[in-house]
Amino acid sequence: MAFSKKNSDPISAKARALTDQIAALEAEIKKLDAQITRTPEPRYFSTVAPPGKTVVPPAAPAAPAAKPQEPVFEEVNRARLAPRDPAEAPEIFNELGVRKYDLPALFHRLRNHLRGPTTSNPRLVNYLAAGGVQGLRPLRYEKRVARNRFFVLVMVVTAVLLGLFLILRR
Repeated sequence: MAFSKKNSDPISAKARALTDQIAALEAEIKKLDAQITRTPEPRYFSTVAPPGKTVVPPAAPAAPAAKPQEPVFEEVNRARLAPRDPAEAPEIFNELGVRKYDLPALFHRLRNHLRGPTTSNPRLVNYLAAGGVQGLRPLRYEKRVARNRFFVLVMVVTAVLLGLFLILRR
């Protein structure tokens, strides 16, 4: 009867390998640091100028004070702001040529914001969702827990609002 060896966790194996690599790099850093600091002779720096004639470069002439300039105004091209197609002007643009508030575009932006960013590595997401990494729960389970929490919260809030409504109604 052969005893099978339990498969080790790939994440902890990778963590062990990285820890070993960090230890090797730290040992190399200590060795190189010992080589650099081998000369214990103190170095002294003087702030005194050397004896003799010192050459000082001549000072640059001061620039004349600049006159305050008038502000620069740009012309606004109203033709560019106005709608190009006169048929769509009453629906999309107001009388100043500015685009009106667009409710469908707001809904689209809100939906994209709530959806979240797309993943950069979809294979990894599929791997995690299927529960392929040992020690991690599958995303299906996490989603189910979050959904159940949401339903319980909605029921509690509904019960509290209904209770307040019935108390205030009397």
